[in-house]
Amino acid sequence: EPRIFHRGKPTLRGDQVPRQFLRVLAGENREPFRDGSGRLELARAIASPKNPLPARVFVNRLWKLFFGTGLSRVLDDVGTQGEIPSHPKLIDRLAVEFMDSGWNIKHVIKLMVMSRTYQQSSLPRLEAEDQDPYNRFLVRQARFRLDAEMIRDNALAVSGLLTTNIGGPSAKPYQPEGYWDHLYFPNRDYQHDEGDDQYRRGIYTHWQRQFLHPALKIFDAPSREECTADRPRSSTPLGALALLNDPSQVEAARVLATHVVREGGNNVDVRLQWLGKRTLSRQFNDAELKALKGLLIKHQHHYKTHSAAASKLMTTGLYPTTSNEDIEVLAGWTSTVRAVLNMHEMITRN
Repeated sequence: EPRIFHRGKPTLRGDQVPRQFLRVLAGENREPFRDGSGRLELARAIASPKNPLPARVFVNRLWKLFFGTGLSRVLDDVGTQGEIPSHPKLIDRLAVEFMDSGWNIKHVIKLMVMSRTYQQSSLPRLEAEDQDPYNRFLVRQARFRLDAEMIRDNALAVSGLLTTNIGGPSAKPYQPEGYWDHLYFPNRDYQHDEGDDQYRRGIYTHWQRQFLHPALKIFDAPSREECTADRPRSSTPLGALALLNDPSQVEAARVLATHVVREGGNNVDVRLQWLGKRTLSRQFNDAELKALKGLLIKHQHHYKTHSAAASKLMTTGLYPTTSNEDIEVLAGWTSTVRAVLNMHEMITRN
């Protein structure tokens, strides 16, 4: 049994301190001491109907996932240093619903996404911009950049490469050679996955502490050395470089390019509009069409005189090229698709 140690005299052991669950946490729901460690009592206190804090914190974090900002903007400090919820009655209602449903996460998510608030357009409403520039009153849906794992998922999805299998071991997508050279005790060698495992969702990507996958790190994924309740969202030139040059992005672009020339139509304009619908769920406007056509012509001309560069581009990644088009034509379309995958709309949740 633990004992009280007198200050200044660590060798003089005092009275025994019996094991007992903290009453300040248990409140009126104290149970007889059972398992010898207090874990059962702690679990009952956390899930007690008279302790709404865990439910409030959880639904607030769910709200942040679907609306960009929590009802209380501070997710990791729910004490006096945090922020008072913008809609106190709403967070109370959601917390009660969560507990009454038996802590059913899917039920609460369905409640949120079927609400009129969630189904609003994210287009700005000019009459509300001055009074509510941060959209705390939820007069429109939110716009925010996708999380790091979802950016690669999105590119793979529109190209048709994404593997949606659930569960299984960690996946190892392409990673710069030599990235782990300074990882010691013991030294490790990174071998990217082959076949369908290469195209699994980002949530399954192998995490190496302090050596987080570069594409995830660039887009603000935490290293998991400490708990992170709220990720920052930064916009840097490294992000644009990753979207243009990461092998996963390039491979997705060239596979999507083959779909464009095979399924998109018989002329450039029709193919570009097919690409816009596939990637951005809209057609390109006249200015965008002009810019993309100019880019396509420029790069097709370049690759006709640089066939080795075209071959190198079209062999990036494991997926085989499946088109009868000339490789220079496909390479030009691949460069155009890379530009589209780099657009702000492509990595922004609207």
